[in-house]
Amino acid sequence: MALTHLNQAGEAHIVDIGDKATTRRRAVATARLEALPETLDLIMGGELKKGDALAVARIAGIMAAKKTAELIPLCHPIPLTKVEVEITRDADTLLVTATAETTAQTGVEMEAMTAASVAALTLYDMAKSHDRAMRVLAIQLEQKSGGKSGDFSR
Repeated sequence: MALTHLNQAGEAHIVDIGDKATTRRRAVATARLEALPETLDLIMGGELKKGDALAVARIAGIMAAKKTAELIPLCHPIPLTKVEVEITRDADTLLVTATAETTAQTGVEMEAMTAASVAALTLYDMAKSHDRAMRVLAIQLEQKSGGKSGDFSR
């Protein structure tokens, strides 16, 4: 199988998507933040010294999705029609779920994954004075739809 991000000389290049159909596309990605229960309580309760970590992380995730093509060199800039970042808790982790949507010639997976990653890192940054042992885990694509390659669901 040929690698599409390499040209004939074997050099990295941005893929030509000029002939691809414009379709509605959606992707969902997740990241987990593992922390002490006390730290999770502070985050979820809005009681961190730095303020409302949940609100800041949601905004950071949305901003990151909008900047994905600037951060990942071979990623095409695309018009985003929707970006959502949700943060939920279980016993010892926070689950960051980012959903990105577009109507474009290429997928929106990288925008969703970038949003989830940056939101999780923002939570880490805001709570690090309480818990240096926190870990960001399992950044992954959960679902995608639209485009020539079809749908995916983990």
